[in-house]
Amino acid sequence: MSTLPRALTIAGSDSGGGAGIQADLKTFGALGVYGMSVLTALTAQNTQGVQAVFELPPDFVATQLDSVLSDIGADAVKTGMLANAAIIEVVAEKLRKYRVERLVVDPVMRAKSGDPLLRPEAQEALIRHLFPMAMVVTPNLHEARALVGRDLRSRADMREAARIIYEMGPRWVVVKGGHLEGDDHSVDIVFDGQDFYELSAPRVDTVNTHGTGCTFASAIAAGLAKGLPPLEAIRQAKDYLTALLQASRAFKLGQGAYGPMDHFALLKARVAASLNP
Repeated sequence: MSTLPRALTIAGSDSGGGAGIQADLKTFGALGVYGMSVLTALTAQNTQGVQAVFELPPDFVATQLDSVLSDIGADAVKTGMLANAAIIEVVAEKLRKYRVERLVVDPVMRAKSGDPLLRPEAQEALIRHLFPMAMVVTPNLHEARALVGRDLRSRADMREAARIIYEMGPRWVVVKGGHLEGDDHSVDIVFDGQDFYELSAPRVDTVNTHGTGCTFASAIAAGLAKGLPPLEAIRQAKDYLTALLQASRAFKLGQGAYGPMDHFALLKARVAASLNP
């Protein structure tokens, strides 16, 4: 009997559907992985920003984790918005209990709009409890700057940041270069403690970038759930996100500055091609 690879996302809900739990589950589904979710927080959010955040009680986060992992299990787990230190500690405790090995940590600190999604005092808890358990961590430039305490203006700066973050415990570090100014390519720096890899893709001219970080980390988790080695899972996630951004350029929802992607654009294109060969 064959079963789908299983991936679990532990993150916050985006009521606008572009990021968070919603983006993660859409990504899992589009990539052929069975998706499950544990919610850490609820946000009132749309394309214009985050209007309110309600953090769930840590005990309820723990109960959700027990429910999913004791019954269904997970081939890979991805964390996103964890909100506060108490939730981070509970998540780490449960992941250790269930011996989760393929963990992707997206250190979500702020929404695309700039609204805070992680309490400032929780950053140390994230580094102390989850980074040493992570197979892959995926900070963007803003998050990497906060983690290493210095500005990052070049690929050399990104490589140095990757070295520093690697010393915090993860086995692989991906410093995403999507926010690097003055480059017509989006270059991510990948480091495994010994070698650096540069994953490059042309920048896509689109305003539909809400949820790109969530989608990228979830795509990595999907690859790991399928049994791919980390570097191959990261490469495939980069290719998938780039193709999705290109396919979503004409997508239009909401009135804000950062629109969501059409997570099933590539799947719909494949279905249309099969129906009209």
